[in-house]
Amino acid sequence: MEEALKSQAHAHAPAEGFLGKYVFSLDHKVIGKQYYALALAAVFIGMVLSWLMRFHLVWPNAKIPGLELIAKTGAPGGIITPEYYLSLLTMHGTLMVFFVLTNAPFAGFGNYFLPIQIGAEDMAFPRFNMMSFWTTFVAFIVLVMAFFIPDGPPISGWTAYAPLSAVGKDAGPGLGWGQNLWVISIAIFCIGQLLGSLNFIATTLDLRAKGMTLMRMPISTWAWFITSAIGLLAFAVLLPACLLLLLDRMAGTSFFIPSVLAISDRLQNHAGGSPLLWQHLFWFFGHPEVYIAILPAVGIVSHVLTNSLRKPLLSAKVIIYSMMSIGFLSWMVWGHHMFVSGMNPFSSLLFSFPTLTITIPATIITLIWLGSLYGANIQITTASFFALGFISMFVSGGVSGFFLAQPSIDIYLHATYFVVGHFHMVMGVAAIFAIFSGTYFWFPKMTGRMMNETLGMLHFWITFVGTYCIFMPFHYLGLVGNVRRYASFVDDFMPALMPLHKFITIAALTTGAAQFIFLFNLIHSRFRGKQASSNPWRGTSLEWSIPSPPPWNNFGGEHPVVYHDAHQYGVKGSTGDFVMQTSPEQILNE
Repeated sequence: MEEALKSQAHAHAPAEGFLGKYVFSLDHKVIGKQYYALALAAVFIGMVLSWLMRFHLVWPNAKIPGLELIAKTGAPGGIITPEYYLSLLTMHGTLMVFFVLTNAPFAGFGNYFLPIQIGAEDMAFPRFNMMSFWTTFVAFIVLVMAFFIPDGPPISGWTAYAPLSAVGKDAGPGLGWGQNLWVISIAIFCIGQLLGSLNFIATTLDLRAKGMTLMRMPISTWAWFITSAIGLLAFAVLLPACLLLLLDRMAGTSFFIPSVLAISDRLQNHAGGSPLLWQHLFWFFGHPEVYIAILPAVGIVSHVLTNSLRKPLLSAKVIIYSMMSIGFLSWMVWGHHMFVSGMNPFSSLLFSFPTLTITIPATIITLIWLGSLYGANIQITTASFFALGFISMFVSGGVSGFFLAQPSIDIYLHATYFVVGHFHMVMGVAAIFAIFSGTYFWFPKMTGRMMNETLGMLHFWITFVGTYCIFMPFHYLGLVGNVRRYASFVDDFMPALMPLHKFITIAALTTGAAQFIFLFNLIHSRFRGKQASSNPWRGTSLEWSIPSPPPWNNFGGEHPVVYHDAHQYGVKGSTGDFVMQTSPEQILNE
């Protein structure tokens, strides 16, 4: 079986022609870049949507020139309506969670570097790999199409709660074909991720180089492997949930629609369904999805930190076992998203305990990172700063999770900005910091050129400070009762919060503008950056043993032999301060 997979992975010859090389490529490195480019497009669209939302909250009657050309009914005269605000919220969340936080750290970097880090020439199933990207790309196009249909995008939020998302256009603007496109897009996305997860698992288990035992794999490889196992189960649940939702909407079934339901003065022709069933299915996917975004980030940060500290982490194995624990526990906590759904208090308690328990392996990983800083000869680079920034965001956002794990506290905070601040910091911004760290670290390997460190540091500091200015005040807003998803300030106490919202909006506009520094640095460095050596960071893992950028078959037809793990830094008596995985040099303290 193993030999068959290896022959399948190496069956294709170098691509010829533009389409074969850059569009319908079977090369895992090109596919990794395609995923990254798709995530880059999605994140800038999502950022613009967030700007529009923040702008509307602070200046609700201001005209936004040109917006009426895209949204004639949603923004007549360029002024955003409350319904269109919900559409922007829905599309922002969907783009960021699915097409950015899943695509870039897992599918993008994972596709490019997992085969190289284990010594393989390609993925186990190259054609499946190509199919997984193009399936994901089709899902992206289907979702974006919702902006351009007459009814506009859906207003149901990125969670698409039933029965709002299930009954059709009677429920409001965008809930006709806009919601159909959303459901179809997510279903297609699930298929692409299932193909990718199967490929990652088969590649990791069957295509490792000689000597590359599981415990000699880099932590980043472990993170992608564990994430693929989570994704295989998570997206296998969300896919049929989307199909059932589509049947409710278009075939008259009643999986998620209860009896005697009247919307817009119309009695719905459905009976016997349960809106809570959608919540169970969605969050059974949704909470593992948090770790589909975070675990690759943990792997990338661990990989970058080990290189930057010039010494091994206190225990790489404990980090690996902790990631396994997080992956296992992620399936036991979905109910904490449903504390306000009328859940039995005993059931709430059962979900509260594993929610608190899952913080233990996350805390262990964080303490290992922080403890490893002691006595380190850290390399000051943009990549290392973003890795440290990830730790800061992960801790700051994670601490607020302790509050939300308590049902009695969560019931008060659940529908407020407190939750928005929590998940943006611990899941959204933290993962994006890891993406930036991985980009600055691996850019020389992917392109053969270095990114500009001065621009990188400027990008880091504006983003780091700006992020705290945006999302830390969200926690205060939540504590005083500022309800999320509101398009305007309608309660008596809310206008007093307007100065803080203005501060957040200015910070969001400034931080968003800083991302164009990154975009310029990325594009400019690709063509005019300083030439990079094959190992500019003096790394130990296999990607640093081959030219930059790598040849189409990675190792030039040779088969690497691995003698050590990827954490041999600060080795006494060695040439330099590190030992490559392919070096036969004996290490006494290994």
